[in-house]
Amino acid sequence: MSYEAVCFDLDDTLYPYPPCNEAGKRAALAALRDRGHEMDREAFDELYATARREAKRETAGTAASHDRHIYFKRALRRYAGECDAGTALAVGDAYWDGYAEEMALCDGVESVLDALAAAGTDVAVVTNLTTRVQLRKLARLGIGDRIDRLVTSEEVGREKPSALPFTTALAAFDCRPSEALMVGDNVEADVAGANAVGMDTALFVAGGDAPDEGELRGPRRPDHRLDAFADLTEVAP
Repeated sequence: MSYEAVCFDLDDTLYPYPPCNEAGKRAALAALRDRGHEMDREAFDELYATARREAKRETAGTAASHDRHIYFKRALRRYAGECDAGTALAVGDAYWDGYAEEMALCDGVESVLDALAAAGTDVAVVTNLTTRVQLRKLARLGIGDRIDRLVTSEEVGREKPSALPFTTALAAFDCRPSEALMVGDNVEADVAGANAVGMDTALFVAGGDAPDEGELRGPRRPDHRLDAFADLTEVAP
């Protein structure tokens, strides 16, 4: 089966997310301590989780719901009872610095991208987050020049599973949904979202456990399940 375009999610699809998130949190906690906020990891995790939950509730459906600087700004206000812009900025930056240091492509990504390039297949990354952060990730992974289009939810103003991120990528390639494949780890955002616009879908989870079969029903059912990223060469091009 061949496609005119293949769209990839980024986080937990092209690289494993959990170790990077953990490294980011460790770096953020170290930055907090460096600035005089002594707390143990348990207290940090509780504070972070509360701020993250509040931010996601109040900014749901927007790229801001993923913004770590917002999480830490809220966490510091809850912890210290005041706005500390310098510390919030430093801790947020430390999180992403630690995160980036841990990033590594999944086995098979480069060979798949090579195969798609050889076949003349257009490649997009369609992702929920802010553009600057996702550009930094692509640069860190060393594949920024292998991606023909980056579509972020910040840029288009809608989060997956909205149709807009997918249709924006397809329009850039002048490609019909039936001619494109979406590869991602999230059954709601990536699979159901792309299925709804008529794209074929492939589920691949780079880190952590894949969804149970019971979760993959109706619009959440992918056309393909990949045990390894390199298995994508059997699907496309």
